[in-house]
Amino acid sequence: MNTMIEQDDNIWDSREPAMQEVLNAARIVAATEVTTLLLGESGSGKEQLARAIHAYSPRRQAAFVAVNCGALPPAMAESLLFGQDSSTHESTTGAHQGYLNAAAGGTLFLDNVSALGTAVQSALLHFLDSGEIIAAGGAQPLQVDVRVIAASHHDLASAVAKSRFNSGLYYRLQVVPLTLPPLRERQRDIAVLAERFLDGFAAQRGVAPVKLGNDARRALAGYPWPGNVRELRNLCERLTLLLPGKTIRVENLPIEFRAATGTRHRIVALPSGGLDLTELEKDLIAQALEHTGGNRSRAARLLGLTRDTLLYRLKKFSLA
Repeated sequence: MNTMIEQDDNIWDSREPAMQEVLNAARIVAATEVTTLLLGESGSGKEQLARAIHAYSPRRQAAFVAVNCGALPPAMAESLLFGQDSSTHESTTGAHQGYLNAAAGGTLFLDNVSALGTAVQSALLHFLDSGEIIAAGGAQPLQVDVRVIAASHHDLASAVAKSRFNSGLYYRLQVVPLTLPPLRERQRDIAVLAERFLDGFAAQRGVAPVKLGNDARRALAGYPWPGNVRELRNLCERLTLLLPGKTIRVENLPIEFRAATGTRHRIVALPSGGLDLTELEKDLIAQALEHTGGNRSRAARLLGLTRDTLLYRLKKFSLA
């Protein structure tokens, strides 16, 4: 459970029309009390957006409580969310007050909401309809003023069709659904997000910030980002830890970034004044023969040529 909320104006900045549309809707939602469902791939920034909605809402001075429903032990999920009645448990403090009580006056963010069991889904639907909760083992309902923002990376409509998710809860949650585009569809945002993360991690560690070279920017833009914003953030933390104050080139990135973009190390750096390609080829052939003691078959293998092709070029360049 996390009741701390950090306001980050930068989340509202995007250069991608699809993301701008989501953010514009989120600004409107933030000023209301409407229940909101955030959809998108894992790591696409749903919790960050939920925090921003809370930070710009009338509830900003109260608690923001984030709960990963997938991490709740199934046998304890109901008591953790709705509380444990004092007559059935020795302790009435801490988590046994329930996350909904902990978020009173503020916002409860339920990530991976599809992981909740059917009984807990029904209890959550009752709360959204009535504002009442009944602690596990209790009998008396309690009114709690909490705004709920839910999130899922699963297709909840499909889960409803397969009777794996409560249809009433689904329609109650998605009063305003917002779908975050994956990072691979936000190419113009990637470098901006990366620089923001790099500056933030540098400030945390008290080191000079890492900079991105142009080739590294291109590699980041061409990578498919299966882990979305979370993967980018983790990469930036790693670069800050290992290469503080450096300018990142493509060779400093993990191999999957080079492979995904077809980027490879240059064997020969082209001089600014250019070069004579014929003379370069003659020099490489001469070096191969020198390395092999004049053995033409081995020299051909070093150059990636057949022996006949090497013999042809030796004759062509009068090196035979």
